[in-house]
Amino acid sequence: MSYTALYRKFRPQEFQDVKGQDHIVSTLKNQIEAQRIGHAYLFCGTRGTGKTTIAKIFAKAVNCEHPVDASPCGHCPTCEAIASGASMNVIEIDAASNNGVDSVRQIREEVSYSPPEGKYKVYIIDEVHMLSTAAFNALLKTLEEPPAYVIFILATTEANKLPITILSRCQRYDFRRITIETISNRLKELMKEEQVQVEEKAIRYIAKAADGSMRDALSLLDQCIAFNLGEELTYDKVLEVLGAVDTEVFARLLRHIESGETLKAIKLLEEMVYRGRELPVFVADFTWYLRNLLLLQSTDQMEDALDVSTENLMQMKEIAQQVEAATLIRYIKVFSTLLNDIRFSSQKRVLIEVAIIKLCRPQMEQNYDSLLQRISNLEKKIEQGNFTERLNATPQIQTEDISEEIEIPKAVPEDIKEVVSRWNEVMQDRNISPMKRGTFMQAHLSIAGNNGLRVSVQSGIIGHMESSKSELEAAIRSVIKKDVEVLIESMDNKTQANRNHGMNLQDMFGGMPIVEEDS
Repeated sequence: MSYTALYRKFRPQEFQDVKGQDHIVSTLKNQIEAQRIGHAYLFCGTRGTGKTTIAKIFAKAVNCEHPVDASPCGHCPTCEAIASGASMNVIEIDAASNNGVDSVRQIREEVSYSPPEGKYKVYIIDEVHMLSTAAFNALLKTLEEPPAYVIFILATTEANKLPITILSRCQRYDFRRITIETISNRLKELMKEEQVQVEEKAIRYIAKAADGSMRDALSLLDQCIAFNLGEELTYDKVLEVLGAVDTEVFARLLRHIESGETLKAIKLLEEMVYRGRELPVFVADFTWYLRNLLLLQSTDQMEDALDVSTENLMQMKEIAQQVEAATLIRYIKVFSTLLNDIRFSSQKRVLIEVAIIKLCRPQMEQNYDSLLQRISNLEKKIEQGNFTERLNATPQIQTEDISEEIEIPKAVPEDIKEVVSRWNEVMQDRNISPMKRGTFMQAHLSIAGNNGLRVSVQSGIIGHMESSKSELEAAIRSVIKKDVEVLIESMDNKTQANRNHGMNLQDMFGGMPIVEEDS
């Protein structure tokens, strides 16, 4: 005899065997007992939650010759015929492969014939959202007013794709995801019946990996048992079969990322790749791990909401105290986006490595979360006193007090000529204030006496003559390294200046704004 998969072998045959959908089972049983059976039902929910199973049990219950507590007896000829698929009263249609209007027209023709045996003819249309628009339109009238002996049960995983005209004609039942606890208890019962030794931790991981689907859980369990046939199914073996990673690996990865150890984080990922771990599973589980850490930080009563062992819970509490909530939120955002990107990518490993580098080096990004991370890292360094000196820092120049003044020689007329020739250089000296530089650039220069320099300016700075004189003498001293006595006067005194003795500098330096003097 050929082997039967666990999810087929242990498919519920009675209402009491259905797990995790008590709200639907109770409602249907009450309708059967009160003889208030509807003509059209819509079962919607995620995969593996029992939509088709309950539809078949309901079809048996309404036709059962000896129902027990509104549940099929399972022993009468009608129940046996329906269970074996030989009954003409229950017609299963896969809308994914029979989605045309011709298939619906065939249904409309068949409903006119009463059931050859039993009370009701039940049509179970699976994945009904796959029907074409024309097929839905052809089904409307029959679905609204079928014969009294016809019941339609429509099952779908995407109720949002159904036309509103279909939805309004059906009683809608939403199937919930089955909890990890419920799946675990069911798997334990079945393993006792199968006489297979399985670790508690392994059962819970399979239940978690099933993501609320009892059928997925049974398929995963079947796969793990086949891999370790005749041996006890341990947690490590389940991880190996499913390509998953232990939480200890996630703790190491998080420590590397927090410390900015990019190379170690990449090598850890490389190790997982060579061990044959599934990269999408790796990313999803690490995101879930970060989520659990964030929940532990949120409140002290989150232990019951986390499906982890006591040992892992203590370790996670310790790690959660070392990582800031804002940092965890940033990590979760990056890996959630990554999980969506790698589903259709041929370079999954590259995308994961880029994401790890972004987390290790927040300075590579310019968004708000990265800036917060960089600020947090700087604050930690300041608290720890971990500073790095700049290699190219400008050295501080220590100035020593000059105890002895260096005697600077007095200028002679030849030096005055040098000052005039280098006037632009004098104007760039730091001793000249920017506000007065423009006025001096427009000054008229001439020799005053034997070794002085007369500077004739507009009257704007005459009120600050002493300070202006000091600035100009300091600038000249800085340029020619000699003292020059400066005489500053207003342009209004030009006539008096021309009568003074002095050399005509205009003849020597053509183009310079100088004042001609009388000989």
